Amino acid sequence: MNNSDLPCRSAGVCFDSEGRAEISLWAPHASQAELYLVSQNAYLSLQSHSRGFWHLTTKELKPGGEYFFRLNGGKHLPDPASLSQPEGIYGPSQAIDLRGFQWQDQDWKNPNLQDYIIYELHTGTFTSQGTFAGIEQKLDYLVELGITAIEIMPVSQFAGERNWGYDGVFPFCVQNSYGSATGLQQLVDACHKKGLAVILDVVYNHVGPEGNILAEFGPYFTEKYSTPWGNAINFDDAWCDAVRQYFIQNALMWFRDFHIDALRLDAVHAIKDFSPVHILKEIRQQADELEKQSGRRHYMIVELDLNDDLYITPTAQGGYGMEGQWIDEFHHALRVTSGQEKIGYYSDFDGITSLAKAYTDAYVYDGQYSEHRKKTFGARAKTRDGKQFVVFSQNHDQVGNRMLGERTSELVSFEMQKLLAGAVFVSPYLPMLFMGEEYAETNRFQYFISHTDAQLVQMVRQGRKKEFGDFHNDEQVPDPAGAETFENSKLQWKLPDQGDHKIMLDFYKRLIAIRKSYASLRNLNRDDVRVLQVNAEDGTLILFRSCLGEQVICLMNFSDQPKTISLDHNTNNWEKLLASSDREWAGKQELPSPVSTLSGLTLPAESISLYINKL
Repeated sequence: MNNSDLPCRSAGVCFDSEGRAEISLWAPHASQAELYLVSQNAYLSLQSHSRGFWHLTTKELKPGGEYFFRLNGGKHLPDPASLSQPEGIYGPSQAIDLRGFQWQDQDWKNPNLQDYIIYELHTGTFTSQGTFAGIEQKLDYLVELGITAIEIMPVSQFAGERNWGYDGVFPFCVQNSYGSATGLQQLVDACHKKGLAVILDVVYNHVGPEGNILAEFGPYFTEKYSTPWGNAINFDDAWCDAVRQYFIQNALMWFRDFHIDALRLDAVHAIKDFSPVHILKEIRQQADELEKQSGRRHYMIVELDLNDDLYITPTAQGGYGMEGQWIDEFHHALRVTSGQEKIGYYSDFDGITSLAKAYTDAYVYDGQYSEHRKKTFGARAKTRDGKQFVVFSQNHDQVGNRMLGERTSELVSFEMQKLLAGAVFVSPYLPMLFMGEEYAETNRFQYFISHTDAQLVQMVRQGRKKEFGDFHNDEQVPDPAGAETFENSKLQWKLPDQGDHKIMLDFYKRLIAIRKSYASLRNLNRDDVRVLQVNAEDGTLILFRSCLGEQVICLMNFSDQPKTISLDHNTNNWEKLLASSDREWAGKQELPSPVSTLSGLTLPAESISLYINKL
């Protein structure tokens, strides 16, 4: 089905089949609303409708035309549902026809979620160009690596040209410095041609601090709640119906007009909504209706700091219907197991015993007392599929929210990096990489902004210094507004062909190929996963995976000394699939293959080894 056959947005400017601009604006407290056409220096009046909506159908505004809104004869304001801000957040909005793009992905089918191997990237730092076109040039690299889905950090228009994306102020508008709407459509089309699904990170819990004009049009925010980033979005207070539709329409736009395959919804625990139907559930229900019309499948994955599977329970079972969630606890347990510091929320994790629980239970805290939170925390998630949990050894938050933005490549040894990668890929969950980790990128990923408000910039600088006041006393907090902080965060594409970086890249390729090739590792049925042994004193963990008579045993040694295992498992004829300590991977010890028993095998320090037995 063509996009033109599907319903258009009910927010902002949309062009009908005859080229007329259908304009919808929500401004419930205005007594007059006008459209200002920049090129004609002319005003057109909008007509008032019920519940604070204003409408206009006109041929005067054409695709490419720039415009503002004016309320009650006041100042010019960009469109809160703007699709294009070619001059940035303070300039005029530009009318574009999203449905005019000529898609070539008619044969594309979104893969089953269990087949997702996710690669998270930031458009501005992934390549030297810092654009969607730059990403497109690296798609063959990602395909060769074995990636099946890329996850793009937020692209909604923000102040300046440098930002992680979580300060977006025009949720419908694609950042102009990245390539704007057409650039994103072209990238998605190119990804689908290469067999790659596209996940887009969106932010529905707050709006950025600079250029946020939503409150000038209506009560988009509520004082009932607060968030760590500013005013809470009004999902359940007076006038919330229009606000809810605004964000529902946003989600549907990405699916319908950009052919996005999945949304990653940022920090949904900060979405405050006590309505009878939670906003996430309503978005899922509306997306289900769109799927019936388009025939395309769309997923929603949430970042959630609550161990509550209500969010990922299907709507038919009373849940919110999200298909998956990030599991930070797996990362925290893995990081502590690798010997990194137990500070802040990491102090809640007992290292390898927590990791063992994460492999089988997903949530580490599912009803235990959390010393860090000072309360009993979490609930069990035994009925949820493994494909509903996304795990990783690093991501943009866990790297970039460190004061200096150090990657794992700087924090642990080369051998430990291989072990961490293997620990993720043998899990019964969806694996995710953070850009550059596959070749041990050495450039840090730091926090950066390019706000134009000098006072705001100073507040951000002071906030970062205060946040890290007790750490790294001998080092300076990188200037978040400095261009060098952004430039130093870009990937170095010369590295994948060099020395240990190439070895690491080849190791990741082999890991991913093994994950795809063997049913016992592809299978995400959590009932087929067992921790055969966990030894906190030795730092060893033995994980068992099985499917259709195929068995894989994953032998992990997180200690800095060789450890001999004793394993009571009554099968024989084990073939080695992979050993990170082998010389092929710049290791120092070849593990034997085949072996009649794994008991008595000595595991090299900081290593992971996989053995298979087919009954």
